[in-house]
Amino acid sequence: MLCPYCSNPETKVLDKRDIDALTKRRRECLKCKKRFNTAESLEHSEMRVIKKSGNRESFDAEKLKGGIIKACEKRPITDEQITQMMVFVEEKLKKEGKEIKSEMIGKFVSNELKKLDKVAYIRFASVYKDFTDVSDFKKEIRELKD
Repeated sequence: MLCPYCSNPETKVLDKRDIDALTKRRRECLKCKKRFNTAESLEHSEMRVIKKSGNRESFDAEKLKGGIIKACEKRPITDEQITQMMVFVEEKLKKEGKEIKSEMIGKFVSNELKKLDKVAYIRFASVYKDFTDVSDFKKEIRELKD
């Protein structure tokens, strides 16, 4: 593990926690003495995503995380909350089988964002549901209020 501050390869683990399928470690660089966190999860490359076009591709957790992070940008949402959401969504997807429709991924993420932050939810939904104009936003906001 390289230190993110000085790139030293020698670090020590100060604390380790297992949360569902995620292992979190608190580390300290042996050179600069700065501390940082890492998170590890098993990579399930056998999971495939069926796109709207019908094409299939390998599930990419980083792509999913990028979409969630964009939706949560400048919102009062912590990295910890995003990580927990990722773990929860990935666990739900694994239960669905080896091939998952992209719409299902969007649905799971939308449901979790709706509980966490309404603005982040609207941002994500605008991409997931392919909003075309302001009326789509208005309709979704109305449904949120109900």
